[in-house]
Amino acid sequence: MTEAMRFEVLGPVRAWRGDAEVELGPPQQRAALAVLLLQEGTPLSPSQLVSALWGGAEPRAANGKVRSYVSRLRHAGVPIESAGGGYAIRPAALDVTEFERLLSSSDPESLRAALLLWHGTPLAGMNGDYAEAARVRLAELRSTALEDLAAADIEAGRHVEAVAVLSGLIAEQPLRERPRELQMLALYRSGRQAEALDVYARTQRLLESELGLYPGPELQEMQRRILAADPSLAPMSRPSQLPPDLPEFVGRVPEIAALSEALTRSSVVGIEGLAAIGKTTLAVHLGHALTSSFPDGRLFLDMSTSADPLSELLRGIGVPDAPPSLSERAALWRTRTTGRRLLVILDNARPTDDLRSLLPGAGGPAVMITARRRRYDLAHAHWTKLGGLDLPDSVALLTGLLGPERVNRELPEARTLLSHTAGLPQVIQAVGARLAARPAWTLAEALERVGRPAPGAPATPPECQAIEKPYESALAELTPWQARAFSRLSAFPTFSAETASEVLELGLADTTTLLESLVDAHLLDPAGPSRYSYQEPVRMFARSRGAESMQQIQNSPMMPEPASGRIQTPLNDPTGRPYTLSSAGPSGGMADALA
Repeated sequence: MTEAMRFEVLGPVRAWRGDAEVELGPPQQRAALAVLLLQEGTPLSPSQLVSALWGGAEPRAANGKVRSYVSRLRHAGVPIESAGGGYAIRPAALDVTEFERLLSSSDPESLRAALLLWHGTPLAGMNGDYAEAARVRLAELRSTALEDLAAADIEAGRHVEAVAVLSGLIAEQPLRERPRELQMLALYRSGRQAEALDVYARTQRLLESELGLYPGPELQEMQRRILAADPSLAPMSRPSQLPPDLPEFVGRVPEIAALSEALTRSSVVGIEGLAAIGKTTLAVHLGHALTSSFPDGRLFLDMSTSADPLSELLRGIGVPDAPPSLSERAALWRTRTTGRRLLVILDNARPTDDLRSLLPGAGGPAVMITARRRRYDLAHAHWTKLGGLDLPDSVALLTGLLGPERVNRELPEARTLLSHTAGLPQVIQAVGARLAARPAWTLAEALERVGRPAPGAPATPPECQAIEKPYESALAELTPWQARAFSRLSAFPTFSAETASEVLELGLADTTTLLESLVDAHLLDPAGPSRYSYQEPVRMFARSRGAESMQQIQNSPMMPEPASGRIQTPLNDPTGRPYTLSSAGPSGGMADALA
């Protein structure tokens, strides 16, 4: 099969087949080929070719010369087609096509690759108005690409490289103002303020002498900002604030794939799940994996400990003095992040946090949120719910903690032990740490020894405290109605909404609303139509806290419980008043209680 030819017009007109250059004949014949190449498959009639080659000053028998050029080029192997009464060529590879494709990307490396395709003056040796118009258009694209590359180098802190590129462009086009504006910025950020202002002064004299004009508004604004030491001119830092990746990270392959794919479609993604299930660990792991996708930096903010999130984010990108008002800080944050490939992880977002003000500008940044509950006020966000690890990944995590020899020796017992963890990473890690501290235990013994003691036992193993500590904070966020349901229903690993309605002595509709609120908090799981279940470690925690929680509820004036054991609710109010959502619940309404 004949190898396809590749063509160059960003310099002398040339053609190649593999590594061998194809002889294209005299200059005017090459010019005819260049005209056809620039049409990229659109047919030209002989008269159009004549006009493009000679521009109204064609010689005698010009049409015959064109036919002769085409014939000789075909003989050299150039695939010129006859189409529509004229000629066309559909090049498999043309440098100007690749040049324009690369320019469509804002990535600096694509701009560099595009500029490397130039080998001198485009269409070198070709005369006439057609060639000159093509050269002007291509030269403008090249100049813009050089400016964009210099701007990217300035933002990346490569000021010396930027100044070198801009100096060459200014020498070529001394009256072009944007290169001088960028040169002023590069010099200023290099600590060369006097030289930056001198660029403006020289430009002003040049424009006045050559054109009788003053510098344009952009150049004047740059001078003003330099004289005022505008803090927004300071370079944006490229933060790398992510905590270390977890060495024994395993699994989460579907979640990583879903989140990575979502980041290509949306600038905001969220990870929701039970306390301590690994949301932060996954976000940090994914942030490290996506380093190359976010070359402008990665910010990490723990929303649960931050007193002023916007100020922290602004300091992270190099703005030391944040404006006083929230709206000004939010506007500056969006301005400084627009167009930058920056990843922002907002960890431990709470229902009361104002996430909208923390969203960066458009055209590059991405946000990853971790939260115990999905945020419905971010309509464009893509959420992924994090559950337990599957059994193979659970085994892999335990193997990383105990070593393959110990786990493989008793693999059936290991799988049985892990089946009680529901795949919750924090439970597996706590159990693994306990077993690592007892190397003499077999896993069969561990099945007998590891577990929560009965209520009232004189001591609680430390791993139980480690497992249950995150659940304590989740329990503290529940309303009395939710806490009562969470503890009372823990007698059943799986139950229906009808059963829960009887146990809680609530109407079915209100019971379902209550159960769904616990699903939103990830303390219950849907188990089929109108059925619910606990993850086993969560159920054990609920049972262990049942007596204590009920004692608190009994002592609360918001939800009295008579000695008969029957809960007094609006549903069995002896006054016979009709039940409404506005009259139910411990604080004036079940809707309020479940909010």
